[in-house]
Amino acid sequence: MKSPRIGFLGGGNMARALIGGLVARGVSAGELSVGEPAEPAREQLARDFQVRVSPDNRLAIRGCELIILAVKPQEAGPVLQALAPSLQQSAPPPVLVSVAAGIRIASLQAWAGDLVSVVRAMPNRPALIGAGVTGLYAGPGVTLAQKTLAEEIMSAAGPVVWVARESDLDVVTALSGSGPAYFFLLAELMMQAAIDAGLEPEAARRLAVGTLYGAGAMARGSDGDLARLRQEVTSRGGTTEAALGAFAAADFSGIVASAMQAATRRSRELAAQFGDIPQ
Repeated sequence: MKSPRIGFLGGGNMARALIGGLVARGVSAGELSVGEPAEPAREQLARDFQVRVSPDNRLAIRGCELIILAVKPQEAGPVLQALAPSLQQSAPPPVLVSVAAGIRIASLQAWAGDLVSVVRAMPNRPALIGAGVTGLYAGPGVTLAQKTLAEEIMSAAGPVVWVARESDLDVVTALSGSGPAYFFLLAELMMQAAIDAGLEPEAARRLAVGTLYGAGAMARGSDGDLARLRQEVTSRGGTTEAALGAFAAADFSGIVASAMQAATRRSRELAAQFGDIPQ
């Protein structure tokens, strides 16, 4: 891929994941810069990736074609407001890709200035090992070239999926953002049930983790037809069918739907809360 100048606001886990993925793809570390207030984090980034680091966000984003906002949601307003004059004076203004959970584009543009085009991104925790998936939404004024660039950058941590409406990102949050915890919980409960049935704890743990990993690998390496994959494991009259029957009797689909609705609702509540940060 081409190597535009990319600036990161915040040098935490998600920034590290993207930087590592970009460098592994051949992006020159000299084209990457990070604004990070904590000196130990700056030193670690420079040591691990040889990127340019600075405690001054203005220096970190100077001349950048794309800026990734990777700070905590409550920090997004103050960070962007302080940078607004610099962002507005850039020619052309950079595209801002925000991974700050819940912050709406209207707020981001109010803080950064209307000249800045914004893409919102919702990655998930497996991005930390290059196995994430990210939902993307392009705000008004984002050009095709900017969308392409944002997709190239975010795909350094795994596949990306564009959504049609900004509100869809709340559902993305419930599905893929929070989703890893659902699978971990299911595997944890399976492990505990096996232990309760007499299996040695370490054997149960290894079997649960291996099953979680293997099922995910099979799904990712397939055509994505999850129903077919499930059916292929389910023999008529067999053990899997018995277990799935027990799930159905307990309204497993209803439980999952309720959990997704709760996560989506909470995402919207947090968005409203963070959107009230004074401008």
